Formats: sequence, C-alpha cells, structure tokens
Amino acid sequence: MSGMSTRLGLFVMWLLHWLPLPALAATGRGLGRLLYLFGRERRRVALINLRLCFPGLTESERVAIARRQFGYFARSFLERGLLWWAPEARLRRLIRLEGGEHLDAARAQRPVLLLVPHFVGLDVAVTRLSMDYDMAGVYSRQKNPVFDAALFRGRKRFSNPVMLSRQDSMRKGIKAMKAGMPFFYLPDMDYGKRDTIFVPFFGVPAATITGLSRLARMTGAAVLPVIARMDDDGYRVEVGAPWTDFPAGEGAEGIEGDTRRMNAWLETEILKMPDQYYWVHKRFKTRPPGEKRFYRR
Repeated sequence: MSGMSTRLGLFVMWLLHWLPLPALAATGRGLGRLLYLFGRERRRVALINLRLCFPGLTESERVAIARRQFGYFARSFLERGLLWWAPEARLRRLIRLEGGEHLDAARAQRPVLLLVPHFVGLDVAVTRLSMDYDMAGVYSRQKNPVFDAALFRGRKRFSNPVMLSRQDSMRKGIKAMKAGMPFFYLPDMDYGKRDTIFVPFFGVPAATITGLSRLARMTGAAVLPVIARMDDDGYRVEVGAPWTDFPAGEGAEGIEGDTRRMNAWLETEILKMPDQYYWVHKRFKTRPPGEKRFYRR
C-alpha cells in the first residue's frame, strides 16, 4: 500500500471515529465479511489453525468461528480510530477497566509483567492502561512507514512509554520494570526457533518463547494476566490477580513447566471467546524436526 493510499485510509478511520460505537462496530463487521470473502490466504490460515485446535468441531462450526473472527478483526482495525483520536473522556466511558487494584497492589511491591495474549482487542488494553500508567513493551515495527508512524503516535498518546523493537536488548525494558513500569508482554505467537521450546497448544506442539518465565526469574516480577474483550456497547479490560507459584521449579524443567502453564491458561481464555483470538497468524509455522508443515499448499 502506498503512502497516499495509507493516508486516505487513515482519513477514513478518522471520519469513522465520530460514529457511535454500535454503528462503527456494524461497519467493522461488514468489512470483516468482505475480508473473509476476498482474503483467501488469511482465511486459509485461520481455518487450518481452527482444524488443528478444535478437531472435535464440525467444519461448519469452525467456519462460523472464522467468519466472526474476521468481523472482530476488522472492527479492531477501524476502531483504532477511536483509540487514536477520540477524547479521553469518551474512551473512559467505552472501556471498562476491571481489576486495576491487582496492578496497583503488585506495583507497590515488585516489578510487574503483564501477560497479554493476542485477542483482537489488545490495543484497547494498551490504550486504557496507558491512561493511568507509563508502561514498557515490545513494539513490532510495521512495514508501511506511514501506518507505523500512526500506530507509534497512537500508543504514546496518553503516556510516555518505553517501547522496544524486537531487535533491541531487553536491558532497557528490565530497567523500566525495575523503575516501576509494568511491562506489556505478548508471548503467544510463533517467533521462530530462537529462545523457544515446543510445548502443547490445544494438543499441538507449538514453538513458544520462554521469556515470561525467564523475565520473571530475572527480575522477581509478578505476572498478571490481561484480557481485552470487545462487546457491542464497549470494551472490557480485565486485569487478573498475580499468578501464584510462578515461576516454579528450577532450570530448564522449571522453565518448560512455566511455559506449559502459560499455554494451558491461554487455552482456557480462548475457549471463553474463540472468535476473538488472532487465528489469522501462522501459530504452528515452526515445526519440530521431521514434522510436516501445516501451511504449505
């Protein structure tokens, strides 16, 4: 996408953010139907993932989840306009923060790691928490420089975060955590073989980074789960209580146990709203030696 077309798209997002949320959500669902129809490759990836993770469902049930997921995905894209341009007072009305007392109590005692899986509303969680806290986190640079700049500005709108690229050293992030900044951590994607182990995700071996366990061990941080839920009339950002007995065990076995626990917890959260998880990502792209690849045609 060229810079001009990206600017046009951002202008449309700006115009749409004036709509009431129900109208904006309906527009997003309509766009999602088009994306599902014409986004052949991402549709294929989503259905492969759903077949692997939910073999007990019928194909029509998995297609229904995928269709709804594309609607939520398109909503999340258009509704970034709200996060980037709507007045703070409006956003506070639309986004209900639950469990903030857990974060306040944990921050008063030790560093904090926020475990934030890739549900489609995760940017809502970033925006809502940044209204009350300066945070640190890893920032994935976008290939499109115009959209990348808009995303970067949007995430810095309400606070002064420490934003690291995936190529940066974690030293800056650890320093920020020890200074009292919660660290926004998203460890549930396939990032390749580096710093990963294979642990089950819905019964399928998945290359999973071990950073949550390693960072908690290194810093003594509390791990608090954060889930963002999209509703027709608003959003909920839920901050859970700190995990107990985490990290657990010693050495490589302890790290593997922690990573298994993380994936098992994620499964339980996905089952609550499977249509809001980011199934269009090739979660099982990296395979153990000798195993077949799932996404080849």
